[in-house]
Amino acid sequence: MSISIPRTQKQWTVEGLNGLESLKLNMEAPVPEPSDYEVLVKFHAASLNYRDLMITEGVYPFAQRDGIVPASDGAGEVVAIGPKVTRFEIGAKVVTLFNQGHFGGSLDTKTAKTGIGGMLDGTLRQYGTFLESGLVPMPPSLTYLEASTLSCAAVTAWNALYGLKPLLPGDVVLTQGTGGVSIFGLQFAKAAGATVIATTSSPEKASILKSLGADHVLNYKETENWGEVAKRLTPGGEGVSHVLEVGGPVTMAQSLEAVKIDGVITLIGFLGGVGQPQPGFETALRKLCTVRGVLVGSRGQFEEMNRAIEGNGIRPVVDGRVFALEDVREAYRYLWERRHFGKVVVRIG
Repeated sequence: MSISIPRTQKQWTVEGLNGLESLKLNMEAPVPEPSDYEVLVKFHAASLNYRDLMITEGVYPFAQRDGIVPASDGAGEVVAIGPKVTRFEIGAKVVTLFNQGHFGGSLDTKTAKTGIGGMLDGTLRQYGTFLESGLVPMPPSLTYLEASTLSCAAVTAWNALYGLKPLLPGDVVLTQGTGGVSIFGLQFAKAAGATVIATTSSPEKASILKSLGADHVLNYKETENWGEVAKRLTPGGEGVSHVLEVGGPVTMAQSLEAVKIDGVITLIGFLGGVGQPQPGFETALRKLCTVRGVLVGSRGQFEEMNRAIEGNGIRPVVDGRVFALEDVREAYRYLWERRHFGKVVVRIG
């Protein structure tokens, strides 16, 4: 198979820490060549995460470098391979691994610094080289747009539900909002036979959550004590087994109210802001639960998740507005203003 590869490409970088003004588009960036163990990927789609917004502001709590090609999530096809590559052939459809060095087990200080879009160049470009170990096969049932949403949000949700104390049929899961991690958490939990209690801020979003399978939806603007209410909705009022905590300090107190004894609260983000009072050690101890932070997940978890996606016919929820590569700044603004439902996707090519 012969695939024509251009010499230059369109490519975004993050220059400085001035928010959207830090995003720079180079219309003639060089197309890299793969080394011995690398492949060249032609991207067809990428998706955004709140992490990408934080990187432009300089408030991302993990490693990042100036001049990075942003975004961790992307799907495309292999168009060239290095002479020692064995995992992929030209024409293979692939998805990027968030932490390029995290293949299994726990992160360490070294692998935590291999995040693409932060320390290693990411996916908001037409072509990129990656070690063959830093890619996974794309689920055959998904489109490029759908598959581009998996690398961060989906693997994070999978890790939250299966990484420490595996989700079981009959468990109760609490999700927060309608972002990528929460929607994937809802879909994975329902596929496993769990009950899902979701929170949101509007009747319109509540209706969509119910259409995706949520058993109960609580409007956190109308019900301030939604954690207590969620607990009452569980069998015997014992509380929820898993909480996907994305709000941070502003929601953590309610998450602790909702969780059951020996339940797991997985800390994923702080969309509600960080300059807020928050419950501390004594509250967590009193609730007799596990509070666990995660940074996405491993390649092994990614591959396991993809098998579940295929086996259960799960389709990622992509926001109705899809952006062109040239319109990345507008895509960032759209995400920042929380006008989306599901994943914000950029079509490339």
